[in-house]
Amino acid sequence: MGLLSRRGMLSLALAGRGMRVATFAADVTPPLGAALCYGLVPVASEVVDKLEARGVVLYPAGERPIVLCSVDWLGIGNGSRDRWRAALAKAAGTTPDRVTVHTLHPHDAPGDDATAYALLPKGVALYDDAFARLAVTRTAAAVRASKPAAVTQVTGGAAEVREVASNRRILGADGKVAFGRMTSCRNSPQCAAPVGVIDPLLRSVSFWGGEKRVATLSYYATHPMSYYGKGGVSCDFVGKARRSQTDTFQVHFTGAAGNIGAGKFNDGAPANRAVLTGKMATAMAEAKAAEKPIAVDAVRWVSESVAMPLRTGKGFSEEEIVAAIGDAALDAKQRANHARYLAFLRLTRAGRKIDLTALRLGSFSILHMPGELFVEYQLAAAEMRRGELVATAAYGDYGPMYIGTARAYEEGGYETSAVSRVSPAVEDVLMGAMRKVLG
Repeated sequence: MGLLSRRGMLSLALAGRGMRVATFAADVTPPLGAALCYGLVPVASEVVDKLEARGVVLYPAGERPIVLCSVDWLGIGNGSRDRWRAALAKAAGTTPDRVTVHTLHPHDAPGDDATAYALLPKGVALYDDAFARLAVTRTAAAVRASKPAAVTQVTGGAAEVREVASNRRILGADGKVAFGRMTSCRNSPQCAAPVGVIDPLLRSVSFWGGEKRVATLSYYATHPMSYYGKGGVSCDFVGKARRSQTDTFQVHFTGAAGNIGAGKFNDGAPANRAVLTGKMATAMAEAKAAEKPIAVDAVRWVSESVAMPLRTGKGFSEEEIVAAIGDAALDAKQRANHARYLAFLRLTRAGRKIDLTALRLGSFSILHMPGELFVEYQLAAAEMRRGELVATAAYGDYGPMYIGTARAYEEGGYETSAVSRVSPAVEDVLMGAMRKVLG
């Protein structure tokens, strides 16, 4: 049976169940002078690329809508993520537990953390809170204005991304991190070290109306920066590649890329942005070309809330963090960082949990995860449903920041230093929740 005839059979089945999908997009480009990367890089001095919040609203027959949103920002965490979910849920006529919001994670872009913002003294820049609130309003308005279309078929596929991703953590003979290759690398023989542990596949799922793709969701694990820190607002090479996909309304989600970057294949030269964009664009197109029909008997949304285990030890107590925020002699960037640390600490101690969710479309599953997750979690998710397609979207709630494996905390390195606010016990917590939502 050919692809078109199989699609025809699926069209009848899906049309009979009344599944629909709507697309939405909103401009979330910050104004000039706005803080970028939570104040860790120069402020916005020019707009190289427009930033967007893009997503879909799924309307399974007989169920409340499901909202999937990706924002071209660094991170959205703590109270701000709650704010985004609540606003989009209200706009779509659903509940916040059926909304997931992720960021693409370019560094020449804003972050959003209202809980941390409230903890900082005046004059310490974290982000433009007034604009962040406006961005939520714009995105909610786009959701309300979106027009559902009947879904006649669903297809899914994958393609290898060639010469983009490499593992950032290069171990020495003692089993400890000896070198961080990061998102760009130069002037070191370690730049040419083997690729290491990555997930080479870009996965995509498309929703069709007749013979036309109404929307495509794609997923790939790498930090999305070619270069940054020059004041030019940009969605960088991953966002640019998504923008090049004119055959569909494409929404891209960054996978578990906490320990993954383009360092082996990128020396940070500005010209490499176009090269990396081309490689990503090719993979996006190839994944769509490889898509096959998915028999969707039902649309399932599964959620599991977890209490994240907090990091302990010197430098991680509330007293030490509060003192750092109030220390006028400390660099403003570090004070801003400590406010984010304190926000996550206090919310977690108060009992706030983080949702892990999975969207199950027949043999295609999409796992939604928090933080700068290590790629090992994504690979484990794929193994949990071996023989099927499993896509992972990380960079959900940005409160915990980096999330390593238990072994990674023993290895050391940047990603498991103070920028990770969870303990090694996080691996057992997340793996257990992943089994529940994917089981």
